[in-house]
Amino acid sequence: MIKNYLKVAWRNLWKNRVFSAINIIGLAVGMAACIVIMLFVHYEKSFDNFQTQNIYRLNEVQTIGSEGAKQKVALSMFPMGPTLQQEFPEIKTFTRISWRQKYQMTEKDKKIFLPQAFFVDSTFLKIFNFQVIKGDKLTGLLKPHSAMITEETAHKLFGDEDPIGKTITHYSNDTTTFVVTGVLANVPKNSQLQFDALLSFNTIINPDMYKNWGGNWLDTYFVLAPGTNQAAMEAKFPAYLKKYLKGDGWKYYQLFLLKYKDVHAGAADIGLDYINFQKFDKKTTNLFAIIALIVLVIACVNFINLSTARSVERAKEVGIRKSIGAYRFQLAAQFLSETVLISLISLVFAVILVELSLPYINNLSERDITLNVFNNFGVLGTVFGGTILVGLLSGIYPAIYLSSFRAVTVLKGSIQVGKNKGLMRNVLVVTQFSSAIFLMIATVFVLRQLNFMQKQDPGYNRDQIVNVKLDGITYKNYDKFKNALSGNTLVQGVTASQDILGSHLDQTGVTFRPHDGPRQDLGTTLLVVDSNYLSLYNMKLLYGNNFSGDTAMDAKQYIVNESLGRELLKDHPKRSLSSLVGEHFGFDSLGTIVGIAKNFNFNSLHYKVEPLFMISARKFGFGNVSVKINGARTAEAIAFIKSKWNSINPDSPIDYQFLDDHFNEVYKADSQKSQIVGILSGLAIFISCLGLFGLASYSAEKRVKEIGVRKVLGASVQRIVVLLSINFLKLVLIANIIAIPLAVWAMHEWLKDFAYRIDLSWIIFFTAAIVSIVIALITISFQAIKAATANPVKSLRSE
Repeated sequence: MIKNYLKVAWRNLWKNRVFSAINIIGLAVGMAACIVIMLFVHYEKSFDNFQTQNIYRLNEVQTIGSEGAKQKVALSMFPMGPTLQQEFPEIKTFTRISWRQKYQMTEKDKKIFLPQAFFVDSTFLKIFNFQVIKGDKLTGLLKPHSAMITEETAHKLFGDEDPIGKTITHYSNDTTTFVVTGVLANVPKNSQLQFDALLSFNTIINPDMYKNWGGNWLDTYFVLAPGTNQAAMEAKFPAYLKKYLKGDGWKYYQLFLLKYKDVHAGAADIGLDYINFQKFDKKTTNLFAIIALIVLVIACVNFINLSTARSVERAKEVGIRKSIGAYRFQLAAQFLSETVLISLISLVFAVILVELSLPYINNLSERDITLNVFNNFGVLGTVFGGTILVGLLSGIYPAIYLSSFRAVTVLKGSIQVGKNKGLMRNVLVVTQFSSAIFLMIATVFVLRQLNFMQKQDPGYNRDQIVNVKLDGITYKNYDKFKNALSGNTLVQGVTASQDILGSHLDQTGVTFRPHDGPRQDLGTTLLVVDSNYLSLYNMKLLYGNNFSGDTAMDAKQYIVNESLGRELLKDHPKRSLSSLVGEHFGFDSLGTIVGIAKNFNFNSLHYKVEPLFMISARKFGFGNVSVKINGARTAEAIAFIKSKWNSINPDSPIDYQFLDDHFNEVYKADSQKSQIVGILSGLAIFISCLGLFGLASYSAEKRVKEIGVRKVLGASVQRIVVLLSINFLKLVLIANIIAIPLAVWAMHEWLKDFAYRIDLSWIIFFTAAIVSIVIALITISFQAIKAATANPVKSLRSE
């Protein structure tokens, strides 16, 4: 029986090749989109699954300014690990991580730069389940100057030799040696912690660190006892902070815990999250899954529409089968077997599409996703089971509807497709296009908001600026490097800073000592710069002067932005910002405010401008050199910078990046979202048009004699095209009426996440409506014009 069902199903597919192709292409594209997103979601959910303990990360909420602006950060203070363990019996153990990027390591005459090295407590490998190949995970990092390295690092440094017991050296301002005590397997790519070496924290710990309350420069992780009430524990944190932080400092901090397995996808609103590899918001992942499902549903709707539209052609088949004894459930099974067959054929094409698209998806998402359906039975079962389910869901309504025909009525030739069935098709078409139009509008707004953030004036000039990173050795040669570059026509200016604009800047505590009021202690954002920093970046000064550049005034001159100026004058609202010039401010009583800078966006435009001060302090050291180059001779300028760097720092390879490229990385997650949403939106529109094309083809085929009669009676081609198109265009218009209000609401809610955002322009909604109508018209017109221009003699010959 099943064999007979499949034979008949194949004959029907081959007989109606055009409509079968439309169904197969639509389902294949929808399935491919769903499979790719399913693989992406599966990959994201696999992060840190190999960690088995009850691990939590400690996070802070820092309060900035009198308005109570708050920011969540992943950083914590050095003394918090041991003191929290003392205060809370729920904490079984802890470890801290301080990271070093591009960490130079030497073994004899071989020197490499590790992408990332971690200084960790000796408990690190007791807490985290990273595979140890050689050495003892409990004692390997206990002693100072101990190092456990990955297999890849061991091969780079020692080749095939056994590295255990050998010495490696880090040359910096303080040369440090390490003894290799262990080798670890390379860190899995689906781990939020990525490192090439683990170094004993005891190597760099000094007694002053235990008194360093207020300095946030590492991540802290705890293992909590089973059954710990997280909310009850967090409720005790304010009392803990009040006990250990001096004065009112505790009021500016809150602590909270985040389960380790939730950190990768659940820390989108947490800043300074430096070691959360490939951090991705789970809300976005869920959004992708929903959109992919919508695309698949649109493809299923195509099948339902075309199947019910062609019901009359199957009516005689139903009547004959029933008259010779076929039961309704047998007929339904026959029709369902056709949809399942179409679904399985679509799966084959979908798998091909997935394989073709994965390299692009991996390049876009920077993941390593593979179609490992044959290696993972869970994925294989999901794909195959989902395919069968899609076939059954797509076919169940047509199967019930077609098998319901009465044999007597059908064989008498009086079967009619009722208005309810036409209404059902119209509802499905409207649903299809509403979804597609909504996604199209969303894509436009996402792209416009991203473009707005990239093109918006941040309050400084970032064109043709090259950032060169400094480390513990090369920062000492900054003056030599600056002098070597200056004076050449390829370079228009050189300055330096501790941090790069567009990144999260460090927070610090400072004191304001006004001449006419009490002392104020406050926390704010800090940017350490060279004296010509504002000039090179073309930042505007509202009042006062720029840094003098006098070495005697190093670390004694401060420039505050407008936001910080207003914060300092919150108790004196009648005073102007200019009155702050000359006031004592800073880390000690010798510091003074020399200028007030116009607000500029030192973070991404996701955030509003917060209070910030800049200090010219060479003694603090710099981490980044900014070189403004001649844009007309970019290649020559880069070659010149490299040559001067290599002559001054021969043992340190240059690490540079254009500031514009840095900002592209800042907005990379937004760019990835917009591209993926855009792709899914395009697929939704394509599949919707495919279905509309099929319905238009069927409509033209069904009305071929009517069209012939109309042409004989004098109807023009244009009138016939309008006649065939008008009903479909009405449906698209209704879809716009539904989609546009939903898009207005959704985009309004989405844009709330941005401090600086575009307006909801009516032009976009109007344009989307016109574009959707034009696309639908083009899709329909192909068949409408073909039918309208056909020779009426051929269509009326049988009459």
